[in-house]
Amino acid sequence: MLVSFARTLILYGLVVLVMRLMGKRQIGQLQPFEFVVAIMIADLASVPMQNRDLPLSTGIIPILTLLVVQVSLAFLILRSPKMRRVICGSPSILIENGHLRRQELARLRINTDDLLEQLRAKNYANLEDVEYAILETNGQLSVIPKSQRRPVNPADLQLPTQYEGLPLNLIVDGRIVRESLTVAGLDENWLHVQLNRHGLAGPEDVFLASLDTEGHLYFCRKE
Repeated sequence: MLVSFARTLILYGLVVLVMRLMGKRQIGQLQPFEFVVAIMIADLASVPMQNRDLPLSTGIIPILTLLVVQVSLAFLILRSPKMRRVICGSPSILIENGHLRRQELARLRINTDDLLEQLRAKNYANLEDVEYAILETNGQLSVIPKSQRRPVNPADLQLPTQYEGLPLNLIVDGRIVRESLTVAGLDENWLHVQLNRHGLAGPEDVFLASLDTEGHLYFCRKE
């Protein structure tokens, strides 16, 4: 029992580490070769996890080998556009200038109903509103609407806007984030004064406190 528990922890930790080293991507954002590597790693880890007669090396060595292959391929496609097209493929234009490209749809084996379904998922129920629809190499559909159908933004109305950066989290789960205070040019004394003004005894009473770029302080009390 303890041996199985230890083997499972070791393999689990190895798989998490390998997936972490492969990069920060969701399943839907993986390229085909990355998705294949992820499936193979999970399968290789399960074999020695279930069969105690096999040494751990039968799973660890292939997993590390796949990691080296994946990182090497990722570095190769990063440096070589030609290899990038060979390994990852190229985006496919399904709608161009508002017109369906039927030959491209047939080549990719995508029917009209599937395309319309994906357009509706992107909030485009009318095909006439779409200027371009591009199927990316990871299988996701990118939609560029016609200029008359795009949402109005401040630039269209020539309205000036102020800079909006990311807020700084000063307290997270009752703990002061000193790095954020340093970035904001503040100290803990200032923070304690602000807490007292809001009727809080200390940071332990705060679940989250953040400071935006305009100097507004937000508090979320612990329940």
